[in-house]
Amino acid sequence: MGAGNIAEEFCQSVEKTGIACVAAVAGRTPGKARRLAEKYGIAAAYQDYEEMLKQEKLDAVYIAATTNAHYPLTMLCLDYRMPVLCEKAMFRNSREAQEVFSRSRQLGVFVMEGMWSRFLPKMNQVRRWIADGKIGELRFASVDIGFCAPLSPDNRYFNRELGGGAMYDLTVYCYDILTAIIQKPVKKIEIQSVWTDTDVDAQEQILVQFEGCQARLSATFLANVDNRAVFYGDKGKILMEYPHFGRSCSLHAEGQEPEYFEDSEEKGFVYEIREVVDCVRQGKIESETAPHSMTLEASRLYDQILASRETAERIQGIAKEMAQEDE
Repeated sequence: MGAGNIAEEFCQSVEKTGIACVAAVAGRTPGKARRLAEKYGIAAAYQDYEEMLKQEKLDAVYIAATTNAHYPLTMLCLDYRMPVLCEKAMFRNSREAQEVFSRSRQLGVFVMEGMWSRFLPKMNQVRRWIADGKIGELRFASVDIGFCAPLSPDNRYFNRELGGGAMYDLTVYCYDILTAIIQKPVKKIEIQSVWTDTDVDAQEQILVQFEGCQARLSATFLANVDNRAVFYGDKGKILMEYPHFGRSCSLHAEGQEPEYFEDSEEKGFVYEIREVVDCVRQGKIESETAPHSMTLEASRLYDQILASRETAERIQGIAKEMAQEDE
């Protein structure tokens, strides 16, 4: 469902798995689904999402539409008892997430957010280095992801109606990579955001407190930052370049030569698709690697980001009233 750039990457990755094929594509833009079908030899193309579900005998659906469509399309698939892999950010708030996962459990139908970073082999390598005490006690971490997005109210980055915003596009990666590596309960979160005239967040700075460890997350559409994650211990550090899709990571322990790890696969789509196929074949309703709780936790962070803006606006309103009274 959806025939844009990410759908093209998905089609390429399905071919690499050797265990699945794209049987049909649906897209609302006239001609777009047909062009994608012709390019990748897909048998059927539709301009109506539900029509595809009615006509095709599918094993699962990948939702590649913009963020605003994720919740209604996932619910539509559940109407047809259809397993779902949905692109991140899967939902815009925790209410949407709770409703979908409740229905998924009720119907016994598989649903998973497409968080491909969870499946990158380097994630397991970083966790092993930390668990083995290679950098001593983990004390601090930073995750920075960002780029200069086109400053237009019409694109998916800055258009509220399309589900735009840094939290759904980049902050979701920062937070998930952090929590997937540290795997401890979050004690406290502090948020600072930059909001645009189009009513979406363009940038986030987030402090996350764990037991014995603090982290800083940065996500931005406003600058070309050094995309990296660093996990610092009292005896060294672990570095991940391009943490959300890169293939490599490195260990820098005090008094030792650096140790490097690199995977052969460029992106996590292949691993993600294999996981969906395995889960659907086994009759599971969620993945152990990317469980419903992962998506729920991220969606609650979106709630906090949205609430932080409302709080800031109230404070500004009170300050303005007080200034007017003083005059």
